[in-house]
Amino acid sequence: MEVEHILVIAMFLTFIGLLFTGFPIAFVLGGVAMLYSLVGYLADIYLDTATGLDFNMIGMVVNRIYKLMSNWVLVAIPMFVFMGLMLDHSGIAERMMKNMQDLFGKVRGGLAITVALIGIILAASTGIIGASVVLLGVLSLPAMLRQGYSKTLALGTVAASGTLGILIPPSIMLVIMADQLSLSVGDLFMGAVFPGVILGALYIAYILITGLVKPQSAPLSPELRPLNMKVFIDVLKTIIPPAGLILLVLGSIFAGMTTPTEASGVGALGAMLLAAYNKRLSFKVIKQVTIDTFKTTGYIFGIFVGATCFALVLRLLGGDELIENALTGLPLGPYGIVAVILAVVFLLGFFLDWIEISLIILPLLAPVIKSLGFEIDGYGVVDNPELVWFTILVAVTLQTSFLTPPVGFAIFFLQGVAPKECTLMDTYKGVIPFVILQVTGLALVTLWPQLAVWLPAIAYD
Repeated sequence: MEVEHILVIAMFLTFIGLLFTGFPIAFVLGGVAMLYSLVGYLADIYLDTATGLDFNMIGMVVNRIYKLMSNWVLVAIPMFVFMGLMLDHSGIAERMMKNMQDLFGKVRGGLAITVALIGIILAASTGIIGASVVLLGVLSLPAMLRQGYSKTLALGTVAASGTLGILIPPSIMLVIMADQLSLSVGDLFMGAVFPGVILGALYIAYILITGLVKPQSAPLSPELRPLNMKVFIDVLKTIIPPAGLILLVLGSIFAGMTTPTEASGVGALGAMLLAAYNKRLSFKVIKQVTIDTFKTTGYIFGIFVGATCFALVLRLLGGDELIENALTGLPLGPYGIVAVILAVVFLLGFFLDWIEISLIILPLLAPVIKSLGFEIDGYGVVDNPELVWFTILVAVTLQTSFLTPPVGFAIFFLQGVAPKECTLMDTYKGVIPFVILQVTGLALVTLWPQLAVWLPAIAYD
């Protein structure tokens, strides 16, 4: 093995080891990059290698960061973050919870179905896992436990429904993935619609079946209004405003009327109007949401800078070639190699946030997918259909990873707001059936790539 490849492996191991120190990951990424620039420089001097690394090469990062900050697509990130946080403060979720529970209350598991549906709507409105899981947990867990739901079903439903936020558009993760792979944001947004809806439908089907097989785990509520026209009208009044905002944001992108950046600005304004409509808009709320948006955006772009340094040094050391040769050399066939890649991404999701995986790992894997020779029909409209399909697979895999015990991110978000009687083991038991549903959905998208490429092809044809 060449010295450069040894340095690549050592660089990854150093990065993984420093993750467990608890040091901010942006500084870990940048610090490891600086360290291995020095190591590569010394290797060139004393080991007669040809890495070409020195501290002057790190100056290339300045140009990359400048291009990063001047990228108009990424302006959508703070706007979508603001939109999601403002909707969390708007009170829409509380109103939907109350009215939709009356609509589905006569069905066993009706409250859990309500949570799943609200999770889908919140996912299409916020795109932030932590916000969706925490909000659903605070709103629904006490009500579900009071009604007599089993703790495992209640916890699993909330955790799974909240994780839809990184998949169903407008997802800031898909925005970053599109930027890193030079794909159309609109293609990824539309490509994620069917997989997201399929997962939501699987959740609801599981809840209904559980209510039939184990009625004691999903009892009916005795405190519901009679089902009449007023209930339907109240539900419509609750759903139409956020649905209208989603249609305005995604519909304008899908129709080609606006760019994702322009649509994100419209979404941010629309979220403020919805908060005003619910009489939740005030200077205090605007100030808090703006500060939280700055914090989240600063966190994301801090990692951007560190990951840019890390990826540059990694590529100069030949890391992309090493990974491509290692994967394409596996005697497993194209789908077997994709399965190995998704398994690695799944494991990385236990330790890394989706930002680091999108910025470091995904660009390294794109050449591998292109070289495998997948013949996915883009209907003459979708550019790089194999990359669109693969990116959606990675998104679903990461969502599954964030939900899977023992260290899924969604589990710990939920445990932070769960009632005291809900133990961590209850949450683990509750999410396992939903992890199986996630794997089922992932298998469907893997076997039928048209689930990810058909909609963008039809929309742009």
